Amino acid sequence: MTADNRPDHCSFCGKPKDAVKKLIVSDTVAICDVCVNLCEDILIDRPAAFEFSTDKLDPVAIKSFLDQYVVGQDRAKITLAVAIVNHYKRLQRTADDPEIAKANILVLGPTGSGKTLLARTVARYLDVPFVIADATSITEAGYVGDDVESLISRLYACSGQDVARTQRGIIFVDEIDKIARKSESVSITRDVSGEGVQQALLKMVEGTVVRIPAGGGRKHPAGEMIEIDTANILFIAGGAFVGLGQIVSNRMYGSAIGFSSAVRSKEEVDLADVMSDDLVRFGMIPEFVGRFPNVVNLEDLTPQDLRRILTEVKHNWVEQYRWLFAQDQINLEFADDGLDAIVDRAHQNHTGARSLQGVMETVLLPHMFHLREYQSQGRLDLRIDKDLVNNPRKLIQ
Repeated sequence: MTADNRPDHCSFCGKPKDAVKKLIVSDTVAICDVCVNLCEDILIDRPAAFEFSTDKLDPVAIKSFLDQYVVGQDRAKITLAVAIVNHYKRLQRTADDPEIAKANILVLGPTGSGKTLLARTVARYLDVPFVIADATSITEAGYVGDDVESLISRLYACSGQDVARTQRGIIFVDEIDKIARKSESVSITRDVSGEGVQQALLKMVEGTVVRIPAGGGRKHPAGEMIEIDTANILFIAGGAFVGLGQIVSNRMYGSAIGFSSAVRSKEEVDLADVMSDDLVRFGMIPEFVGRFPNVVNLEDLTPQDLRRILTEVKHNWVEQYRWLFAQDQINLEFADDGLDAIVDRAHQNHTGARSLQGVMETVLLPHMFHLREYQSQGRLDLRIDKDLVNNPRKLIQ
């Protein structure tokens, strides 16, 4: 202690005044500059180092997990798994390692082929925050609708308001093809939900610091703001890109003009052959296409794929509806010809896996309405065959 009875050493680490650069002294306690810096590190929310076990950062393990929920699409799963692994390896690099460029993912495929399901399943496997955004609801800042920064706000809320988890999450932007540039439009108004949104997304997708409200909602001048670095957030954009196949066909084979021109069917065009120029011709601006170097192509689902989705994948439709019927003690079974009839009707709708639920609802709705009646009459077994599929209003006599 000094002559005036004030401490001459750090009350926390015990170092004397001469052994430290600064010593902040009060009447009874003192703290040195080293302990102040330590307390600052504890109090400030610094992003934690992102680590995965070696098993999780394995493309084969990711594909095996996807196989449990998504039928077929092996080529797309392999491309997606490798891109995901490379992205999260990039997050583990140290200052001495080479700088790895960010590579976001663009998913092409018809409706109902599994674009959203693939992204959601990967996020579940990695246990990272995941949000789905509809590109058609986003407008440029200053106009009615969500702006691009609202995507980060939603991801922050999904992460439990954890900055570190937010900065390693995944954002899936669906219907990205709906914001294609309308180059042929003669309108003099701004394209605030098309090319303007692509422009607004550029910096965020590549990596920038976004300031969002700490408590969610809209920005307020007096409100507390949080800074989120998007450099390590993985962006996956998906869309059906209807008409892109014709652009690819024209590039590869030329336009079919004249009596001697060969007519090629849609099935002859493989979207795996899509090039950046094709996407630009479709209406995506070159800067946006360049930020999505990984292109994943999903194929149309075959009747065999639909049958597997109906009966084999985890939480399949048959399993779900059997559980619903079991709540009323009704045992629901499906004959093989009944399953085939459901698949045939779903395939004719040309909306992929989504059509399966619609057909199942149509077929089972009359029976679900009468479940309590079946139970009271002792009809505890219901078998759906081809006749009941083709005549959904026919009740068991």
